[in-house]
Amino acid sequence: MPAMKFFPQAIKTEQPDMERPGVNAWLGDVAVSSDEDKTIAAGFFHLKKSEKPLVYDYTYHEMKCIVEGEFKITDQDGNVAHAKAGDVFYFPAGSTITFETDSYGIGFFCGQRREGEG
Repeated sequence: MPAMKFFPQAIKTEQPDMERPGVNAWLGDVAVSSDEDKTIAAGFFHLKKSEKPLVYDYTYHEMKCIVEGEFKITDQDGNVAHAKAGDVFYFPAGSTITFETDSYGIGFFCGQRREGEG
């Protein structure tokens, strides 16, 4: 039976820039399962106040827990949530989600995708 894996203080690791013009956003995988059929990836998403919102098209299912700061999160139907630490979201595959913040926010995610597909 495989042993558990531990990633101490993973929230503090530097994440890759999402390279979206006008958007201060970083996202990186901390852990990825080895299940070839139903791979899951987990990590952190960071957003700082930006010129533009981050608009993201989900091609996979994802859960996100806000761990620091705050976000304004809007879906493709215009539903808006003002999220803060402790709030949890489910973004189904096929959804378009817009992320904004007046300061900064950090979310922990777990998505049904392969490494680096986020």
